[in-house]
Amino acid sequence: MPYMERQTLHTEMKEHLTQVLLPFWKKWIDEENGGYYGYVDTRLRADKGAEKGCILNSRILWFFSSAYLALGEESLRKYADHAWRFLRDCCIDRERGGVFWSVDCKGRPLDTTKHTYNQAFAVYALSSYYKAFGEEQALRTAEGIFRLIETGCKDAYGYQEAQTRDFEPAGNDKLSENGVTADRTMNTLLHLLEAYTEFYRVSRSGEAAARIREILDRVAEKVYNPVLGRQEVFFDRDMNSLIDLHSYGHDIEAAWLIDRGTDVLGDEDCRRKMGPITLRLAQRVYEAAYDGQSVANECERGKVDQRRIWWVEAEAVVGFYNAWQRSPEKTYFREAAEAVWRFIRNHLAAPEEGSEWFWCTDRDGNPMRELPLVEPWKCPYHNGRMCMEIMKRTE
Repeated sequence: MPYMERQTLHTEMKEHLTQVLLPFWKKWIDEENGGYYGYVDTRLRADKGAEKGCILNSRILWFFSSAYLALGEESLRKYADHAWRFLRDCCIDRERGGVFWSVDCKGRPLDTTKHTYNQAFAVYALSSYYKAFGEEQALRTAEGIFRLIETGCKDAYGYQEAQTRDFEPAGNDKLSENGVTADRTMNTLLHLLEAYTEFYRVSRSGEAAARIREILDRVAEKVYNPVLGRQEVFFDRDMNSLIDLHSYGHDIEAAWLIDRGTDVLGDEDCRRKMGPITLRLAQRVYEAAYDGQSVANECERGKVDQRRIWWVEAEAVVGFYNAWQRSPEKTYFREAAEAVWRFIRNHLAAPEEGSEWFWCTDRDGNPMRELPLVEPWKCPYHNGRMCMEIMKRTE
């Protein structure tokens, strides 16, 4: 199939952002209690009494801030400001510092776990909000959480994960899956890299730059498996892998996030070190998970999970497109990015007026309609970012 014209792809992404994603997420603003409703089913019914995940609300803050930067539409500020006030007033623990895991529907602390993954997304969102609107308090808050991560969420072996409200170690069930409980995860490290990259972009903090280099070293030396061409996923305290698992979505996401991190850092040594790794990650996902139209979820102990998960497909579009831009002779990466986008349009994006993306489909594109459109993990972060990243790359 011939390539899409750059302008056509740009137009399609912009239309999807402005006509599908933004209208959907605007509807779930909670004008009475702050923030955004925490649960919406596929029949577009909000549970106004549901808990409000702080990761969800951080990602919504990032989404509206980034959409403002991409589109320049002043009307979007209302939605970003609303998310900022809720994060500031309800999600941040003003007594002990850091961000809660969740609050109740009225914004009162519910799950007071302090997870490093959650802190990272707050830094990411606050940095983007500052970049969009110049709110100095948001930047100061991001810097405070950054310093808290570095002083309260690390030990001699690296970044800790789940902690109590008082930053004492806790069980890491929230970021552990596949029958293991991990002391450390690739996922948390990846999103610390992402958050610190954005924080460095707006602050030019020398300390943030140093931490980005440390994280990249840890990925290269401990997380990346050069024999298998993949990242390991779950680790014990000493960074020994706990399970034979290839997470296709995280690897294709990491491929482009690491590239972006080295670009923002502007460090040629990091680029030379990490570039071959990110290209290999993308290549292995293409070979192992891509079937010509979409990408499988993961492979555990040799068994492939064939579900097509919303965020995995979104990251595949960006990751494959980025791999083609880095290696233009590998035209199959561009073809794959465009094919996955067609799969998303035809199968993952719900056809009902005013809806969003299904959580997942089977391999043939049949949606699993019993799963919600909004819940603590289902957000406009991956698909919104897909649109905005491809828009930037096709200008």
